[in-house]
Amino acid sequence: MAVADEAEVPNRRAITVCIMLATIMSALDTTIANVALPHIQGSVSASAEQITWVLTSYIVAGAIVTPLTGWMTERFGRKRLFLISVGGFTLASMLCGIATSLPEIVAFRLLQGVFGAPLIPLAQAQLLDINPTARHGQAMAIFGAGTLLGPILGPTLGGWLTDNFSWRWCFFINLPIGIIALIGAGLFISGERTERRKRFDFMGYAMLALFVAALQMMLDRGSTLDWFSSAEIWGWTILSGIALWVFVIQMLTAKEPFVTPALVRDRNFVTATLFGFFLGALLFSTMALLPPMLQGLMGYPVMTSGLVMMPRGLGSLVSTLLVGRLVGRIDNRLILFAGLLLSAAALWQMMHFDLSMGGWPVVISGFLQGMGSGLMFVPLSVLAFATLAPHLRPEASAMYTLIRNLGSSVGIALMQALAISNAQVMYGSLAGYVVPADPVVHADIGGMLTSLSGLAALEAELSRQSMMVAYIDDFKLMFIITLVCMPLLLLLKKPRRDQGEPIHVAVE
Repeated sequence: MAVADEAEVPNRRAITVCIMLATIMSALDTTIANVALPHIQGSVSASAEQITWVLTSYIVAGAIVTPLTGWMTERFGRKRLFLISVGGFTLASMLCGIATSLPEIVAFRLLQGVFGAPLIPLAQAQLLDINPTARHGQAMAIFGAGTLLGPILGPTLGGWLTDNFSWRWCFFINLPIGIIALIGAGLFISGERTERRKRFDFMGYAMLALFVAALQMMLDRGSTLDWFSSAEIWGWTILSGIALWVFVIQMLTAKEPFVTPALVRDRNFVTATLFGFFLGALLFSTMALLPPMLQGLMGYPVMTSGLVMMPRGLGSLVSTLLVGRLVGRIDNRLILFAGLLLSAAALWQMMHFDLSMGGWPVVISGFLQGMGSGLMFVPLSVLAFATLAPHLRPEASAMYTLIRNLGSSVGIALMQALAISNAQVMYGSLAGYVVPADPVVHADIGGMLTSLSGLAALEAELSRQSMMVAYIDDFKLMFIITLVCMPLLLLLKKPRRDQGEPIHVAVE
């Protein structure tokens, strides 16, 4: 549907409001549950590693379903798919809010991810369709602001709702938003007939989905089952390896494969996609680690935890607005390098966190990391698609989003597992220094060793110190990964802008 003037779409503003409500609702759920995780954990009796499934299940489901958006649009039509997605997401949100066990909330979060995955691509396409070409820049500015507003408001809104009502309202808040968006979309968005043009590669897609699911199960269950000493972990690992192998063979031999081999042969796309994987891992794993650290170790109320994390989103918003003016004027690789430097500076500061600090180190490091990630997203997207043929860009966009979401999921699971494992090792190391016969120990804490309450307090403090060291070790690893990513900039080619052809940007 091409739009040439204002008269062709009389309900443009109403449609824009409905679309942006759905966009904000979907983006909000990437972060709103983070600060409520400790409360959800206690409510459903989950362990520290199990509760991360509430985050990773949503991300993995979205990662698996997002590449299907184009095919489902052709199959069902854009309006129908949008209505199904908004309605399903709203229903799944209600089910998350009434969940009473870990399996229930994880299953309902999976449903959220399945129904929410098409919302962002559909919203972007719909905004472009209802606006003439001259207004596409403004439309994408509105869309970008919406996708950023959700993560910015998420931690603070989630903290306020959890403090004043219950963690369940982090999901119930979606009900009025979803209902308004659903009614508005049904009334104002026009339907359209579609024709299926490309045969769907079910084998290729099934193997890709199986690989993602088996890999995530291996990561989620690994810390609980002592990794490769468990037959189950070996099973998930072998299954993911087989699925990946079959997927690659299918991609190379099928007449119409799910992923076109030309994407893998494009150096810029492969390098930028690898970048996106690490960027997703660094950003979302940090956001998953901070709430339990602030609330569990430093005693922050959930509302305060959300407030000190809010500058991270503000930093992303500021740098995204800034980078819009820089792209096309400055080499995108220099902008990426500046973003990596800011992220490295933030992680360097986080490596020096301690239990006696105030909230300012969290605020400053969060703002810096947000600035860094904002400087990286748009230039990385430009470089990813700069050397691809135009007809490959829709498929490449889906794969780019898939790999970035997969990085987020893998990062959260891996960093949480490392934190739990390192905390156990550090606890044993610290406890080894508590020797009652040592005069220094006896002088400092001798009284604590003579009563049950004293021993309990000592055990709690050892656990607290051990967990903090484990979090710092995670931040050190992220810092190293950031430095390792810097040489990848040398593999990226500077895009050449053809006459009359705009640079393609996949909005994050």
